[in-house]
Amino acid sequence: MEPSGLQSPMPLKSLSTPLLVATLLMGVAATEVPGQGQTDPASLRPVSTRHAMVVSVHHLASDAGVEVLREGGNAIDAAVATGFALAVVYPDAGNIGGGGFMLIRLHDGKSTFIDYREEAPHAASADMYLDAHGNVIADASTIGYRAVAVPASVAGMVYAERKYGRLTLKQVIAPAIRLAHGGYTLSAGEAAQLHEPHLAKFPDSRRIFQRDGRFYKAGERFKQPQLAATLQRIADDPEDFYHGKLAGEIAETIQKDGGLITTADLAAYQVKEREPLVGTYKPLSGSETYTVIGAPPPSSGGITMLETFNILEGYDLRHLGDRTPAEMHLIIEAFRRAYMDRGDYLGDPDFSSAPVTALISKPYAAAWRASIDAKKATSSATLQRPAGFLPAPPTPATTA
Repeated sequence: MEPSGLQSPMPLKSLSTPLLVATLLMGVAATEVPGQGQTDPASLRPVSTRHAMVVSVHHLASDAGVEVLREGGNAIDAAVATGFALAVVYPDAGNIGGGGFMLIRLHDGKSTFIDYREEAPHAASADMYLDAHGNVIADASTIGYRAVAVPASVAGMVYAERKYGRLTLKQVIAPAIRLAHGGYTLSAGEAAQLHEPHLAKFPDSRRIFQRDGRFYKAGERFKQPQLAATLQRIADDPEDFYHGKLAGEIAETIQKDGGLITTADLAAYQVKEREPLVGTYKPLSGSETYTVIGAPPPSSGGITMLETFNILEGYDLRHLGDRTPAEMHLIIEAFRRAYMDRGDYLGDPDFSSAPVTALISKPYAAAWRASIDAKKATSSATLQRPAGFLPAPPTPATTA
């Protein structure tokens, strides 16, 4: 039996929930709760508001977050409502078949990080996307049922809602169910995205997103009744997604088309709550010292951001001017070094260790800074890491 609305097999790269920062969702489409919101495009000032703001890649998802705020919800309620709404209105990246991270800072100053990234099924192997000669099979890791990892978005958002939210799960999922059942009007860009050729390769995605070849057009209403039904089942009993009848339907559908996920994989999935990384940034000119709270591994964002800030701390960027060539050169060079470390050291802390403390230390950043020529770009190919701070990078594991 096909699970109604899981919507596999979208490409694995599209099976990810956008990272939700629960205290202030930062992205593209903003909706304000009534307050003193102001914008000044001429001076490039950001939009601000007195009370609260929900920001996501789609205005309807942002509206869902604002709706639950008006119902008395807090920032976590808004984040979860927005996340489930994105499963409806932004299926190419916001669907319930993926996973994500949530970085939270509460009003009392406490910070936490919820890790709900997808996991490989138990039957996955290091060479599952290689042919008999050891060559990578094109698109095998990104398209099709075998590319699907154990979905984690539902577990993560339910965990966040239950532990840190103020409303009920049914309340925060309600806007998403309404959007899926009643549909929403497609823009020209959204309609064009549904022409994606990969969607036509699988009967379910071709039926749901392309009406079996009768493509949606701009201005048409896109309804997803199966997804609405699945979201309702999650709202009624989220455990069903991992331990009940719905879990069985998911596993059965994936396996019949060559995927690896089993009911045991779904039942074994666990959300992890981790300590965020905390650092500081003190501009060379000015008396301010900013506290920077970032995502820990398995996200690479926090380490890369803190390392970059540490390198830039030694430059008077204000004096150089906003986005001038001289300023951008230094920022690019700082990123170049931080991304070299990112590629060499960072991974999933459940399977590997990274020298996090050393990577985000001020002395290490100062050593990196000394290698930057303010007038000339560094060659990434010949870039040499400062000696004496880090162990040798791990070498890729090999299989017989």
